[in-house]
Amino acid sequence: MAGSSYGEAFKITTYGESHGVSVGVIVEGVTPGVEIDERYIQRQMDRRKPGQSSVTSPRKEYDTIHIESGVFEGRTTGTPLFIVLRNHDMLPDAYSDIQHSYRPGHADFTYLQKYGLRDHRGSGRASGRETAARVAGGAVARKMLERRGVEVVAYTRAIGGIQCQSFDEAVIEQNAVRACDAEAAAEMIRYIEQLAADGDSCGGIVECRIRGVMPGLGEPVFDKLDAELAKSMLSIGAVKGIEFGAGFEAAAMRGSEHNDGMNESGFTSNHAGGIIGGISTGQEIVFRISVKPTSSISLPQQTVNVNGEEQQIQTIGRHDPCICPRIVPVVEAMACLVVEDMYKRQAAMHG
Repeated sequence: MAGSSYGEAFKITTYGESHGVSVGVIVEGVTPGVEIDERYIQRQMDRRKPGQSSVTSPRKEYDTIHIESGVFEGRTTGTPLFIVLRNHDMLPDAYSDIQHSYRPGHADFTYLQKYGLRDHRGSGRASGRETAARVAGGAVARKMLERRGVEVVAYTRAIGGIQCQSFDEAVIEQNAVRACDAEAAAEMIRYIEQLAADGDSCGGIVECRIRGVMPGLGEPVFDKLDAELAKSMLSIGAVKGIEFGAGFEAAAMRGSEHNDGMNESGFTSNHAGGIIGGISTGQEIVFRISVKPTSSISLPQQTVNVNGEEQQIQTIGRHDPCICPRIVPVVEAMACLVVEDMYKRQAAMHG
């Protein structure tokens, strides 16, 4: 299956399905001699795993990782890392009633058109379960970036139209929705719980900040840093849009307002989001993604089956009423992968 790899100098390839035996990742381009163990990666896995709170899927996956190659005596060898996560809490029978029907919002129709068959058990390869492998690979990239002084932090900025009014990084991991505003988080949780009780779902906005990136990263013309970040984020199934810095607000700004001036101390603003001409400026890189409402809802919806016959469908199963809380570590993982890849590409350019 094409399209399961990402990166050039630092590369991951993921495998696995929602209800298969396991999911996992092969990581290539790892710097040798870096101290890393399963506990370090597990901390990131625990942030993404289901069953964390009342606003996430009740599916019980421990997401315990096993490093099968690429590490010796606690240090990376420089050879490919192979990380495996076994699936445990699977209920494929929950999908038997809809295996011949197209679920609205899901990839059922498009996968069948492309491959001539599809895995109806929890969406198979199109499931958000695949992102567990990305988080494992991203944790390895994060370890590399820590040595460079780079920090990546993502958080929920809005859910269902409820906006964070303040930014307090200390509260992000202290609330169930990973919002940067504790008061807004409480309102978001109440809203999601009510939607779940109604059998519905919602989306939101997640923001990411990347700090400590050296100026000069990015490969013009087609491999711009923002282009690569955009590709990586849009490869996450629930993401439908992305903006950098001022983003779409720039459309209403004047050039005199949007341009980031400079003085002897550096840039005087950051409307560009830390990237100009596709290359990092050394400022904080800031972007936001739009996350769609979870497609799996228990409310009746209009669809057709594989024979084109109209019918109503209800998706009964264990699903997140809002994907934002668990997509935050996925966003961080993909950002880490992109930035580490760009560092290695920059190093290769200088021989």
